[in-house]
Amino acid sequence: MSIAVELEGVTCAFSTKGGGAYTAVKDVSLAVAEGEFVSVVGPTGCGKSTLLNVVAGLLKPTEGRVRVLGDVLSGVNARAGYMFQSEALMPWRSALDNVVAGLDFRGEDRASSYPKAEAWLERVGLAGFGNRYPHQLSGGMRKRVSLAQMLILDPQILLMDEPFSALDVQTRVLMENELLELWSANRKSVIFITHDLEEAISLSDRVVVLSAGPASRPIGEYLIDLPRPRDVSEIRLTPRFIALHDKIWHAMKDEVLKGYAQTRNRVSA
Repeated sequence: MSIAVELEGVTCAFSTKGGGAYTAVKDVSLAVAEGEFVSVVGPTGCGKSTLLNVVAGLLKPTEGRVRVLGDVLSGVNARAGYMFQSEALMPWRSALDNVVAGLDFRGEDRASSYPKAEAWLERVGLAGFGNRYPHQLSGGMRKRVSLAQMLILDPQILLMDEPFSALDVQTRVLMENELLELWSANRKSVIFITHDLEEAISLSDRVVVLSAGPASRPIGEYLIDLPRPRDVSEIRLTPRFIALHDKIWHAMKDEVLKGYAQTRNRVSA
């Protein structure tokens, strides 16, 4: 399979107030194939979002490089769409105007862009809600608008930073299934950041585990050989899911405890 994204020896270090340096991730090499759904898990503060920002071209690595579809990335990754953890909708725009925003920025004529936006709202289950503003929508609805806002641009790579973490459990399951249904229709390459190991296994073709920081690095990659299509709530009850969860959790448990201890030490310092 062709490689969509490849990180080659990526290190990201940041200056600290005391004049020193903090290395978030060190010598990370990772490849994501075209059409592959890869989740990255690890302890809090291990550099998951840092790696995603590097792939998005929002952060230049201190060392190493990123290739996107064979080309060395320089500047913003125009082949990727980014769905953030926090709310990224413009409150003064309606749902329809939020979805069409990216096409506006591209300079596309509204006579063609608005029908596309309406079609995407329908695909994410929000037909008839185009005139609602973000404050008039539930959390799950706002996430659907954000999903449509990203997908309308037809990116080849989807970068998703804990997009469903703020949702209640029931809405989160609905959104996970919604994502899988949309992804399966036209498989894009996905890098999905999450703290939730169950979510990672339920969605992915492969799960990558990062060590605790600083100088975080991949410590394991696990093929998720669960059949597709999947219902994320039903798949979690199968013996194979339970076996995969047990295997991956045992690999990352010590790193999670290290990350927790470091967080407690920083708070008490």
